[in-house]
Order: sequence, then C-alpha cells, then structure tokens
Amino acid sequence: MNYQIKASSISNQDAAIQIKESNIDFGTTEKTAETLPNPAEIFLGSLSACMLKNVERFSDLMKFTYSKATLEVSATRLEKPPRMENIIYKLTIYSTDKKLNIALLKKNLEQFGTIYNTVKLSCTISGTINTVEDV
Repeated sequence: MNYQIKASSISNQDAAIQIKESNIDFGTTEKTAETLPNPAEIFLGSLSACMLKNVERFSDLMKFTYSKATLEVSATRLEKPPRMENIIYKLTIYSTDKKLNIALLKKNLEQFGTIYNTVKLSCTISGTINTVEDV
C-alpha cells in the first residue's frame, strides 16, 4: 500500500492538509494556537485514528459488538532534540458484549496498527482499555 496527501500554507496565516475529499486545517501561527490543532496534535490524532479504525476492524474479526469507542491520548514533548515521548492512551469501549476480550483486543491493537507500530519505534506508548456498559 502507498499513501499520498497534500498540504499547503499561506505566509502569516495557517495551513491545511488535503486528504481525499477532506481538508484538515492546522495552526502555524500564534494567533490560532488556541483554536486550531498544531502538528503534534495532528500526529497524536493520526495514532488515535489508527487505533479507532482497528477497534472497528477487530470488532468484526473478534466477533464483538460495541456502540462507540472513545480515546484520550496524551504525550510529553521533549526539547533536545525536539520529539514526542511517553505517549499514554485510555481507550473506552461502550459494550455489553460478553465476547469482547479486552486483553486480546489490546494485544491486536498494539501488534497490528500501522501508525502504532511506526510510533513505538521512536518513543514509548502505554495505555489501558476499559469497557462501559451501554444503557
């Protein structure tokens, strides 16, 4: 598989990533630092997207149902050299399905995620998966 995106910016303004039919705006200036995601947040968003896509994928392969999944991700930025370190995630699966094997799901997410595996080569990633019963 090969992937391709486009990105562009305008001087003294902000930027956007063009992926298929989507545009993702991101901040490159101080005036939007509090309103638009920055590159580090886009990076963590990519990891999150990978994990959530694989929750969907493994729900089919592992034969469990869920109504939604939420993911919180945090990371520490180190200064010299500038890099991300110590990424921690908390994945919550909303499900009452007794076939949901959390330990196996965690193993699969951490073993078969493209972005997850790319990131873990350069920094530590750890996390938890919890379930919440649907009402």
